[in-house]
Amino acid sequence: MGGLLSGARAYKVQQQDDMGAKIEKYAPLVKRIALHLKARLPANVELDDLIQSGMLGLMDAVAHFQDGHGATFETYATIRIRGSMIDEMRLSDWAPRSVHQSSRLISEAITRLSHRLGREPKDAEIAQELGVDLEKYHQMLLDTSNSQIIGIEDLGVDEEVISDSADNRQDKLFELLATAQFKESLAKAIARLPEREQQVLALYYDEELNLREIGAVLDLSESRICQIMSQSMARLRAALKDWRTP
Repeated sequence: MGGLLSGARAYKVQQQDDMGAKIEKYAPLVKRIALHLKARLPANVELDDLIQSGMLGLMDAVAHFQDGHGATFETYATIRIRGSMIDEMRLSDWAPRSVHQSSRLISEAITRLSHRLGREPKDAEIAQELGVDLEKYHQMLLDTSNSQIIGIEDLGVDEEVISDSADNRQDKLFELLATAQFKESLAKAIARLPEREQQVLALYYDEELNLREIGAVLDLSESRICQIMSQSMARLRAALKDWRTP
């Protein structure tokens, strides 16, 4: 009996050591995601707060990851880390309700126009559908750009699909995003975006440039990049609104 207890204790210690090593190995991932996310948040959001919540997400990822998830640990951890940061931001209620409402209105207008026109609508057409002038529409895009943090909304997944507890929500989100069907749908939606919006997304997500750097590359102001980014997210949400896993 003593040998069994000793063996169990040794296994538990080894397991804790392995978890600690994995957390230490992927801690730089938390900071990288926090820096990337910080570029799209208001100035009053502290980087240290993002990192702290992200570390909690990383610890959850280490505790919950199973090889049977069908993807690498880094992919799984990235979603858990971002999800933890986003949940923390939502709890702090940093974005006014009117901003979220504007975001929904823009996506709904794009959905209606896309069905009506059979193509992606232009800025002026979206503004007209919303009943505002072009300047007001561009301001709405700027206002909503800060609320569109990297997460569910950015990938076009309707949050209503994921309405469980925070812990289960992150696992469900991972399952959604890991499916080949979703990846294919997202790729098609991105391919239908106007060329300039595709360029901005590629520089932001693939090259990991911030908005100011993207502006320098494309010779556009940072505020214009914000508008383009916000509009591309609205288009993706509209295109993937009805997407569901089988």
